[in-house]
Amino acid sequence: MPAVNFNPALSATLLRWVVSLLASWVLLSSSLAWAQEDLRVLVLLSDRAVPYQNFANTLKQNLPPNFKLQIVEQVNDYVEDAAVDVVVSVGVKAAQRAVQTSHPMLAAMLPSTEWTRLLSKRPKAIASSAIYLEQSFQRQAAFLRIALPQRKKIGVLYASDSPLNLAELGKKLKARGATLIEQQSSDHSHLFDDLEAVLLRSEVLLAVPDTSIYNSNSIRNILLESYHQRVPLVGYSQAYVNAGALCAIFSTPAQLAAQASTVLLDFAQTQRLPAAQYPRLFSIAVNEGVARALGIAMDTPDILRLKLNPLEEGR
Repeated sequence: MPAVNFNPALSATLLRWVVSLLASWVLLSSSLAWAQEDLRVLVLLSDRAVPYQNFANTLKQNLPPNFKLQIVEQVNDYVEDAAVDVVVSVGVKAAQRAVQTSHPMLAAMLPSTEWTRLLSKRPKAIASSAIYLEQSFQRQAAFLRIALPQRKKIGVLYASDSPLNLAELGKKLKARGATLIEQQSSDHSHLFDDLEAVLLRSEVLLAVPDTSIYNSNSIRNILLESYHQRVPLVGYSQAYVNAGALCAIFSTPAQLAAQASTVLLDFAQTQRLPAAQYPRLFSIAVNEGVARALGIAMDTPDILRLKLNPLEEGR
């Protein structure tokens, strides 16, 4: 057996390197454990509505038990507390309140247009992020292409003060072989005149999350008029489909909460929030009764998802 040369200097260097590596690992493990054990999360709900409750319950289930989670079920019950590391607002009213705080915040279940408005009022030095309610234009355009391939004229009714990026929406629709039909509504008293104008030029009406257009006072009449004109409405929630929209692509509160939990787990380790983001998980719903009444052949939600997945992967 050949002799093995022992190098004391090399062995000492190797030993110091191993000790240093172990020390770094212990410090890293300790810091991660500290971050997870002591992350104090305040979940502020806009009100006690079932979707917000579902979000809060799913978020709680998805987070480690050592996270300190406090849930405030109504905006009016919220009192700012210094012993909070991050505020998760759920819904528009909660985001409007949370944006006034000095804590890092993650806003969820609100339209991108509303987040754009709110973010302009918040100091840039305070960490802020959001998970939008609606799907990206890329996903919406792809969904329209596979759900209603013969209908190329996509109408959008929007408020005059809306920060909706229609140029970007038009670009995504054009890439899928469709055309955007824009109709601005500047006065509530002329809402249904503007609705009729866009329906006369469109083959599909794409609803956008703008409460000045689509709200509890107007949605029934919008659905009835679109049905009368035989222009299907594509919504952005299950509720729209239940009310009479032809179909919708949307994210459930549970899906949005799962995404929020991932953001919070990363925040616990890095103390950083990502850029605002669109939903990653989504669902599809179809109103078969409306489809039959309008004479539109529609695939099932499962088949629509199978058709959409390759477009998602290739985007």
